[in-house]
Amino acid sequence: MTLDILIFGAHADDAEIGMGGTIAKHTAAGLKVGVCDLTRAEMSSNGDVDTRMAEAEQASKVLGLAVRTNLGLPDRGLYVTPEHVAAVTAEIRRHAPKVVFAPYWEDRHPDHVMCSKLVEEAVFNAKLRRFMPESPAVQIEQLYFYFINDIGRTDLIVDITEHYDAKEQSLLSYASQFQAAPGKDTVSTPLNQGYVERVKARDSLLGQRKLISYAEGFASKTPYLVKLFT
Repeated sequence: MTLDILIFGAHADDAEIGMGGTIAKHTAAGLKVGVCDLTRAEMSSNGDVDTRMAEAEQASKVLGLAVRTNLGLPDRGLYVTPEHVAAVTAEIRRHAPKVVFAPYWEDRHPDHVMCSKLVEEAVFNAKLRRFMPESPAVQIEQLYFYFINDIGRTDLIVDITEHYDAKEQSLLSYASQFQAAPGKDTVSTPLNQGYVERVKARDSLLGQRKLISYAEGFASKTPYLVKLFT
């Protein structure tokens, strides 16, 4: 399926944390948006693979995704290897999006950092016709980076005020990650200690910079083309 936007995350819930509101805003506008999770998050302290997959499906419905895929690469085993780069490149060519998003290149979770590097490599390779010549080359118009745990340089922000409920509901779909279940064998992690509330506070604080209620920020390594400053 051809997409307008393709978003990569190391784990299901990464894209929702960083840009769930932006996803909802674009799907509501009629754009085809897809998410590709690189791993099944099998190393997560809480929940299990089947639960996480079901939660991802529910979050995808909330956000109106056109497609969600999982490459099944090893959780905590992501590296910039030819095999991993090829897998991500194939996904880009399969959907031929105009715009690609990846996690910001600095984050406390090493898998998020590796995902960022893999996507950047794959976006470059996707346009090389002699790389994996069995599939047509694809030129990506723009690669943006979204924030998960750590905020970095913010080059642009998106007003997600009207779509914040959808973002919040997509995050709450991941009950195994963001809710401490009393009486169950739940491991205490930063995610189930008020994480969703902190994400909301972050998005509110970012929005204040433009006097809007909620915003999500993004970074770019390439300059913007401006025709007129109006």
